[in-house]
Amino acid sequence: MMVRRSGRYTTWRGFKDFALGKPPDEEKEKPKPEDDLSNHDEIFLKSIVESPDFGRKSEPIESEEDLVVKPVSLDNVNIIRSLSEYRGNNIRTIEQAELAILLSRIHFKALIDAHDAIGALWLQRGSGIEEPPKQDKDTAEGAETSPEENGDMPVETVKVVGLRKVPGQPLGLTVTTDEHGQLIVARILAGSAAAKQALLSIGDVLLEVDGVQVDTEEQLKEAVSKPNDRVTLKVGPNLKEKSSQLTNKLSCYMRALFDYNPKEDTLLPCKEIGLEFKKGDILQVSDRKDPNWWQASHVENPDVVGLIPSPELEERRKAYVPPEADFVHKISICGARISKKKKKFVYESRSSVQLEGAELALYEEVARTPPFLRRVLALVGTRGVGRRTLKNRMLHEHPRRFGAVVPHTSRPPRPLEENGTSYWFVSREEMERDAHAGRFLEYGEHNGHLYGTHLDSIRAVIKEGKMCILDCAPASLKLLHNSSEFLPYVVLLAAPGIEQLRNLTFASNRNLTEEDMKQTLEESARIQRQNEKYIDLVITNHNNDTSYSRIMDALHALSTDHQWVPVSWIY
Repeated sequence: MMVRRSGRYTTWRGFKDFALGKPPDEEKEKPKPEDDLSNHDEIFLKSIVESPDFGRKSEPIESEEDLVVKPVSLDNVNIIRSLSEYRGNNIRTIEQAELAILLSRIHFKALIDAHDAIGALWLQRGSGIEEPPKQDKDTAEGAETSPEENGDMPVETVKVVGLRKVPGQPLGLTVTTDEHGQLIVARILAGSAAAKQALLSIGDVLLEVDGVQVDTEEQLKEAVSKPNDRVTLKVGPNLKEKSSQLTNKLSCYMRALFDYNPKEDTLLPCKEIGLEFKKGDILQVSDRKDPNWWQASHVENPDVVGLIPSPELEERRKAYVPPEADFVHKISICGARISKKKKKFVYESRSSVQLEGAELALYEEVARTPPFLRRVLALVGTRGVGRRTLKNRMLHEHPRRFGAVVPHTSRPPRPLEENGTSYWFVSREEMERDAHAGRFLEYGEHNGHLYGTHLDSIRAVIKEGKMCILDCAPASLKLLHNSSEFLPYVVLLAAPGIEQLRNLTFASNRNLTEEDMKQTLEESARIQRQNEKYIDLVITNHNNDTSYSRIMDALHALSTDHQWVPVSWIY
């Protein structure tokens, strides 16, 4: 460190006088008892200054030049940064941990930065002290090399780093070639060997691998894949102006709405660093900087980080999927093209229809919450799968726990019908006005009269402290899902095989032809494919008793297990 050259060093002498117990010129000494605990710092300093070793080194100052201390190095900021990054598995003692914390403090870094800046000015103004020679490049990793060896590459920016390789795992970095033909580090996977050692940065230029110059990505891949436990890289920053490093690295959680196998992805730059996942998996996304590839890991195994396609890339990929006439046998595939066959539904959600009807569901941002009970249970499915049978059984066996809405209608009441028992009877003008204002979850016209489920009817059941059971159309799921008020749990009752479907329709006294049952199967597959984003549980209703037990078990788990819910329900 350096000492100021001008002035009379009043600060140093003041400290010495203070340590030796001498009062300043303008003040009188105020004695303090040494047994006072509040004065222990002064007592400690006095014990050091009065020691013989300190006395031999504190002889009277004869001249200012005796106090001149030349700087040992002017690149201390980078040294401190390297030391602060030397952490993780390398820290084994408390002293090492305390040193790492001290070196990472912003005030200490600011002090060292000020020292380097003042030292540089001091040398530029002709102090007569020569700059210390550069360290030999072979003495340590990260040493600087000579300008002759690197052409126009700045001498202070070229370094040699050594990376330890983990057997069976990739190094964890990808490269790209810029317009100058340089191999640039494009991505460093979080949690990989390269990221944990923190010796490389995005934008670094890879010059050599184990002393051999590399010019292409193939040469780099061949050099890195050699069976060695360590690889030595000569790197330097990009000669181009680096872009801003203010990237979005905030961690978030996504629910995957499609299956992904990196081994089958022809667009993935390296199959080994891809992350496989299934529909419904919860992924922790750690880096969304790249517009095409995100860095993510499974919440159950956060140490394994890989690349997943971004929504933008996957949407472009799905746009080139060959048209298919039938999706019935490809329920697990997230199709991008909706069948051209259109059917009119009795019920229609105004809000859902106004929103996009064929959005591509890829990821949904979610958050983890403590156990809680949902407010709405939505049973969806095609006709003849037993929705109303299960609904009526739940209402009958648990009347204090579940409740059903009373629908609205514009038809006049029949004899002995009471308002609010089976229906709420209102005028057609009032229903049309409320429907236009978006106050109905779903509504439609039958035999010249309007029927619909009013949102206030759902709120009334919730206010009673009950879970509202809805036997609604699939078009209503989007409105329920996007609302933080209703918090639905959606169960899809999928159609079983034709033989089981025939037994269900026979039990419900319904006569369906063979063609009707085929259409029921196709309709059930279409509902599942188009609304998989909103569905929490899929039950193939082979037996009403088994389906009823599965629904009750799922509702019980909501009150005991943590849940992953859309972030729109929380924020």
